[in-house]
Amino acid sequence: MSQIEAFNDYRSRMNERILGSDNLIVKRLFNLDTNTYADGALDGKTKEMIGLACSMVLRCDDCVRYHLGKCYELGVTEAEMQEIFSVATVIGGTIVIPHLRRAVEYWDELQAAGHGDNA
Repeated sequence: MSQIEAFNDYRSRMNERILGSDNLIVKRLFNLDTNTYADGALDGKTKEMIGLACSMVLRCDDCVRYHLGKCYELGVTEAEMQEIFSVATVIGGTIVIPHLRRAVEYWDELQAAGHGDNA
């Protein structure tokens, strides 16, 4: 199983389990998260790119993987991705570099799985 499949499977299973507990506060938070990335004054693609940079600075590998997947789905190009990586690393500093490595690896896997459509 690829790391993309493993991540997506785990995320889906655990989200289903969490939302199945019928916790109103958690459901509202999940809904707020979903609505935050909807098109508005900024389009969804731009918001996902911002979310990716923020997640890298906060050093949340699960968040980074999620936003990488969404960025790929929304057509972020390799050149755009490299600029996102640059912004996140400059803002976060050298402590972001290990997360940058994992992000690049995951992005490469997304590109390979989609045969590099976002070149």
